[in-house]
Formats: sequence, structure tokens, C-alpha cells
Amino acid sequence: MRFSAFALCLLIAPALANITPWPEQPVSSLNPDMQKVIAAEAKLEQLAEGFSWAEGPIAEPVTGDILFSDVPQNKVYRWNEQQGLTVYLQPSGYTGLYPQNNRQQGANGLIFNSEKQLVLAQHGDRRLALFNGFDNGVPQYQTLVTAFNGKLLNSPNDLVQHSSGAYYFTDPPYGLAGGDNSTEKQQSVNGVYLLAPDGNITLLADNLTRPNGLAFSPDEKWLYVANSDPAAAQWWRYAVNSDGSLGKGKLFFDTTVQVKQLPGLPDGLKVLPSGVLLATGPGGVWVISPGGEHLGSIQTGVAAANVALSLDNSWLYITASSYLLRIKLQQ
Repeated sequence: MRFSAFALCLLIAPALANITPWPEQPVSSLNPDMQKVIAAEAKLEQLAEGFSWAEGPIAEPVTGDILFSDVPQNKVYRWNEQQGLTVYLQPSGYTGLYPQNNRQQGANGLIFNSEKQLVLAQHGDRRLALFNGFDNGVPQYQTLVTAFNGKLLNSPNDLVQHSSGAYYFTDPPYGLAGGDNSTEKQQSVNGVYLLAPDGNITLLADNLTRPNGLAFSPDEKWLYVANSDPAAAQWWRYAVNSDGSLGKGKLFFDTTVQVKQLPGLPDGLKVLPSGVLLATGPGGVWVISPGGEHLGSIQTGVAAANVALSLDNSWLYITASSYLLRIKLQQ
């Protein structure tokens, strides 16, 4: 069979991503400084849809591709403009470990560490794990931590890495059937932990009922932690001490009133080089100054779970319920 040059190009060219505009005007501004972050006329773009609960987006080093989790479906997806959406990892966070009263959910938070290796907060396997490549198409994981004081973690949710190499992560009970009341819950608290480069694990904070997303300030003097509890829908801030431990937490911003009217809770967050927080919360993504002032919001209309910055900080990617979205940032 003979093909024209044009037809051959169609056969070998990758499918372009289907990018569609979000129907609503998303940007709500409360302070002129909001315009330094996101232009008032910026539009949300829908990149993909159809997920059970999209979470944990991160930009892959070098390629800039966006990886993100579908937690209930036990998958990690990859998205780029050339090929659109593809499944990258399956399973992503439950491989059969600890099956009793386990919701068998996949990875939640994802990061690339200082060695450009993918590290996953695995709900189902109750651990932080390093992705070690594929064996006959099956992803292989190396456990970084799965227990504290000889007892299994609840279900690690989100993580960040400090310049020292230490990982900080949160451990709510979302992956356990029954949550706090699960017969398999071995930790008495839902904590914020430090995993040191030598493998030692330390409980840093136990004052939050549902610790979730977390991020450092640009100078690493502060750690911000979201609390995803409808009764205490808040962001907290902790001073980071020279030894990596945390000072006493202080309430940074409270949206408990707003969750009664808008979908979503404080969940994932990122911090811009300016120190401005981009934090998912009631109604979408809250833009908050380092001084704790609400500058405005990106209104998604559905519960937003987490956010990621492109490699050059020019785009904000948002996982919101069943969608992957993005919006242009000011530079």
C-alpha cells in the first residue's frame, strides 16, 4: 500500500492534547497585588477529565510533563501538549501490602527529589516509596519509610524535600477503611513527620486533626501545612529550626466558615519565589500573601485538591475533582 507524504505525516505525528476553555471567569481579586500573580483576565483551561479524584500534580524535570495521581483508581497519569493524556504508573500506591481494612488506594502526593527521582506518598501501601523503574511493564517501588516507633503509618498523603535532603510528610488516615476508627490504625495521632537522610523518622507535629498538603517558604524558614478538616479548615505555619525540627505551630489562615458555602477544603499548596501561597481551599485556589492576606482566588467551581507549578513558574496546574486544569501566571 502506498501513502502520500501528507498521509504518512498524519500516521506518525503524535496526537495533540485536547485543551478546552473553562466556561467561567475564574479570577477573583481582593487586592491589587493579586495582579502580580494572576491577571484578572486569565482563563482556566481544561486539559483532561474523567478521573475519580485527581491529586498530587508535579512537573517532571527536563521534560516539564505533568504527572498526577488518580487516587481511587491506583494510577499516575502523564500529560503533555504533544501527546495529551497517558497512563504512566499502575499500580501507583497499592501493591497488595497490608490488605486488611485497606481502601486499596493509590499514590496521593508526588515529588521529584534532589536526584530527580520520583517519590510517592502511597496511601494503600502506607509508605513513602521511591519509583525504581519498570519490570516487564510493572512499576517497581523501594520503601523509604513505612513505620514510626515500630507501628505502621496511617496513609502518607503529601511530602516535600528540604535542601538538607530530609523529607517532610503528612500522615492522615484517609487510606484506611474507617479512618480514625479503623482497627488497622496503629498511630495514635495524625502527624507531620521528618524522614532524615540517614533513615531516622521523627514526629514533628501532632496538633492537626487532618494534616494534608505542605510546602516550605522560599528561604525554608517556614513550613506551611494544610488541615483538611471541615471543623477546622485551616493552614498552619511552623518555624523550621536549624536541626530540622519545627517550632510550635501558629494558625496562619482559617477558612472554616467558607467551607460551609463552597466546595473543597485546604489541601495541596505551592509557594511562589515571592513567598505567595497558592493553596487549594473552599471554592478553588486561594492566593495568600506571606503576611497572611487573602489576595484573591481562582474559582474552579468544584473541589480543588492540589496544584503544581510548571518548571518556569509560568503556569499553575490544578487537579480539581475529576479534572486537570491550568491557568497562566504573571512573570
